[in-house]
Amino acid sequence: MKKVLLTGAAGLIGSKTAELLLAKGIEVVGVDNLNNYYDPKLKEYRLNLIQDPKFNFIQIDIEDKNGLKELFNSHQFDVVFNLAARAGVRYSMESPDIYMSTNAQGTLNLLECMRQFNVKKFVLASTSSLYAGQPMPFKEDLEVNTPISPYAATKKAAEVMSYTYHYLYGIDVSIVRYFTVYGPAGRPDMSPYIFADKLLKNEELPMFGDGTQSRDFTYVDDIAEGTILAAKPLGFEIINLGGGNNPYTLLEMISLMEKYSGKKAVIKNSAKIAADMDITWADISKAKSLLGWEPKISFEEGIKRLMQWHQSRI
Repeated sequence: MKKVLLTGAAGLIGSKTAELLLAKGIEVVGVDNLNNYYDPKLKEYRLNLIQDPKFNFIQIDIEDKNGLKELFNSHQFDVVFNLAARAGVRYSMESPDIYMSTNAQGTLNLLECMRQFNVKKFVLASTSSLYAGQPMPFKEDLEVNTPISPYAATKKAAEVMSYTYHYLYGIDVSIVRYFTVYGPAGRPDMSPYIFADKLLKNEELPMFGDGTQSRDFTYVDDIAEGTILAAKPLGFEIINLGGGNNPYTLLEMISLMEKYSGKKAVIKNSAKIAADMDITWADISKAKSLLGWEPKISFEEGIKRLMQWHQSRI
């Protein structure tokens, strides 16, 4: 890789992926629409951490077909990393049309540009939310045809369209399914950010359900490294990137946050949301065999780093 296109460059995973690509000497053209799903100042904060002359940021929406064509016409990309997406299970129930236009149509726009401008490698960020109702640990060969949220359904659409362009036009595709990514400067609508922020401010922690629901939490640095490794030629592959060990409950996460903050949490419970999965757990044997990847940052170390970041901002 000499030059890559990285969409969603201002996101948690996108900004870390840019940082690691640049550290490898790879030129990165990063795009993001900087929408206001959450405070754009956090996105700008992440971008400001990237100080490298080989990083070129352009504000553009992947729904903008003409803008993308101009971009592909101006650069010769070796790889397209599509990390841009409307994320969040709950909000997708309120605004499903936005999720379809970004996650499905936006992916199609990128694939069309790759076809037209002869870019041969596509890495698509997908989600563990597709595995709802499947036996655990989740393996990539499970039939994921029963998504329980518009978010999951639109990510499935992106995966299927990617296969079509692989089949028809020979585009080499790696789909990486992420499992609950967290870390400093994470998404403010996700529980690690919410709980850490509320705990340090001595506010009640909002909990949907009883806190026994569990996730295969994966630290952002590990996810970014796995995403970059997936840029190798593979034909067409779907690969889980997750913690790979027994999942942790939300209550266990809060306990670690208490440990590293010296504070006691006050939890306010409310009803579980139907579109939320009870548990996620990745089988990462494929990532190990194909990519030589496995996570390096333990959950406790990751929570410690997250809490240090939040404490520095209080």
